[in-house]
Amino acid sequence: MIYLVTGATGPIGRHLVAQLLAAGARVRVTTRDAEKAAFGAGVEVVGGNFATGDLPSGALAGVTKAFVFPADGGVDAFLARAVESGVRHLVVLSSLAAARWHERDRGSVSNLHHRAIEHAVAASGIPATILRPGDMANNLLFWAWSIKTSGAVYGPYPTSAQAPIHEADIAAVAATALLDDAHVGKTYAMTGPEALTRAAMLATIGAAIGRELSYVEITAEAFAEQMAPYMPVGVIKMLLDYWSDTVAAPYVPLSTVEEVTGRPARTIAVWAADHRADFAP
Repeated sequence: MIYLVTGATGPIGRHLVAQLLAAGARVRVTTRDAEKAAFGAGVEVVGGNFATGDLPSGALAGVTKAFVFPADGGVDAFLARAVESGVRHLVVLSSLAAARWHERDRGSVSNLHHRAIEHAVAASGIPATILRPGDMANNLLFWAWSIKTSGAVYGPYPTSAQAPIHEADIAAVAATALLDDAHVGKTYAMTGPEALTRAAMLATIGAAIGRELSYVEITAEAFAEQMAPYMPVGVIKMLLDYWSDTVAAPYVPLSTVEEVTGRPARTIAVWAADHRADFAP
């Protein structure tokens, strides 16, 4: 049995590949730059763009199960190839925004994109497991440059509280779902194990790198103005809506990771220690 991992060079994908290999699985990955993929022995690397379906003719030969990354360009072309090749099970990375539990999610950039991915997968007819993580801890890497250069972060809503999830835990749920057919047809909403304010998350990163860091509060309007050259307006709005909502109503952590994998989810302190090099001066 061959397990195909798309988006394999990203943080979730690399953890997933490692976990599948540790379980003794045969792993194949797709990447647009096979020469720079840098996977070790035991991983079959296929060059090409899975989102556009631009893959070698035998790329999916023998593949029984696949992890589907929610590519910006959609996954329709890949799904067509998967149907033709007889892939029997997909584990799909989506977002908690697709569940539309909160009014802020309706029509948001993440909601629209990930619901489109989920609908395309359902239309393909291939049985699937849908993973819906909430805020990903890796989004905190957005602070890295500011922390390195000034020891401070400038942003709105320092008391908003979320429960970011470690990318390794998303990968662990994905690996479990790929390796065990009991998860076919399930949809898993997941978060990290604790809700922390943004100021507390910054302090946790500071503790990991042995440095006192400052959260400098600015207005939402100032943040939007600063980010305008770098982010689409819709993404800025989505972030501000999310942060403002979770001031009065902190995110409620879910126990999905432990329920599915049998192991507690990793804390922000663990994530910060794992990413110490990203924040150290």
